[in-house]
Amino acid sequence: MKFSTKEDLEVPIWDVFDSLSDFDGFEKAALRHGADVARVSEGGDSAVGMSWQIRAKLRGKMRDFVVTLSEHDGPNQILYDVTSSGIKAQFLIELVALSRKRTRMRMELDVRPKTLPARLLMQSAKLARNTLNKKYKTRISHFAEDLEDRHKRAMKPTLG
Repeated sequence: MKFSTKEDLEVPIWDVFDSLSDFDGFEKAALRHGADVARVSEGGDSAVGMSWQIRAKLRGKMRDFVVTLSEHDGPNQILYDVTSSGIKAQFLIELVALSRKRTRMRMELDVRPKTLPARLLMQSAKLARNTLNKKYKTRISHFAEDLEDRHKRAMKPTLG
C-alpha cells in the first residue's frame, strides 16, 4: 500500500535537505513522543548505512522496527528501509528546487506485508485507505509548516 503527498515550501532546497538530515533531532523528537530509539550504526560520511532500532506504539501495540538509511543523495532524495516482524516498508523523500528559495518536497511511504497476519492487517487498512491517506497528508502538511516556521525563525535577524 502506498501513501504519497507533496508540499511546496518557501525554503531553499539545501536548507530543506539539511533539516531532513538532522538525525539527532529526529531521534530526540521520537523519544519525546514515547518511542524507544537506539542508533545501531553510525554509517559513513554520507550517512548511508546508518540504522536505528525503534520500539513504538502503533495501532495500540508496542512494535519493534529497524530503520536503515539506504540513500542520502543531497539535495535530491533520502530513502529509508523499514522492517518489522511482519512488514517491510520504504520511505522516500524527494526534493526539487522550484526556485532559489522554493522547494517541492514529495514524501512516499510504501508498505508491504511479509507474513499472513500482516496481510490481514493490510487488508483492513485498505478498507480505511481514504482515512489513512488523509491522516498521512495532514501529518506531512504539519511537518512542512513546522519546517518552514523553523527556517523563518532561523533567518529572522536578532535585535542586539
